[in-house]
Amino acid sequence: MPDLSTLMLFSAACVVLTATPGPDMLLIASRSISQGRAAGFFTYMGIAAGTYCHALATALGLSQLFVAVPTAYEVVRWAGCAYLLYLAWKTLRSEATHFAPSAGLKRYSMQRILGEGLATNLLNPKMALFVLALFPQFLNPAQGSLTLQILVLATVLNLIGFVVNGAVILLSGHIRTRITGLGRFVKLPQYLLATVFAGLACRLALGTRS
Repeated sequence: MPDLSTLMLFSAACVVLTATPGPDMLLIASRSISQGRAAGFFTYMGIAAGTYCHALATALGLSQLFVAVPTAYEVVRWAGCAYLLYLAWKTLRSEATHFAPSAGLKRYSMQRILGEGLATNLLNPKMALFVLALFPQFLNPAQGSLTLQILVLATVLNLIGFVVNGAVILLSGHIRTRITGLGRFVKLPQYLLATVFAGLACRLALGTRS
């Protein structure tokens, strides 16, 4: 187990990282606006599950494959781009009424939304490299199992992320209420979500490994 001082330092780093707007926060906010708070929380649950997967991969040394074999990184990167573009296309093809308060959550199950959050996180190789770069700085072999320490750090990161993104979800709920009250903007959440997916795909395609 990491000691208290290590956890406090790691927590401070997590607060800064999670409070900085990024792809995950944008995706969570857009889901909350388009389909309600429950969808936002389920999206975060999928992303948090993905964080655990990346943490376990780091513990097993699998994430280092991206460093040793550049082709593996590229395969995952382009698979992630294709998946995000597919989500953008599916969102645009959906009927606007699917995003209405009375129908949206029935049309898209929470299981599907959670799965999309998980897949989006898993297909982002930068997340694997981020965990690989950050977590080892807070590990100490003298304090027991490294795998257990990594899982503890992942839990801390997810808990802090839940608080930060929870605030974003609650705020997005108020924005959604205002938007749905304006009939002429009924498709705005749909366009917003599709734009987020397409933007994340472009960011992943045009970004560098660093």
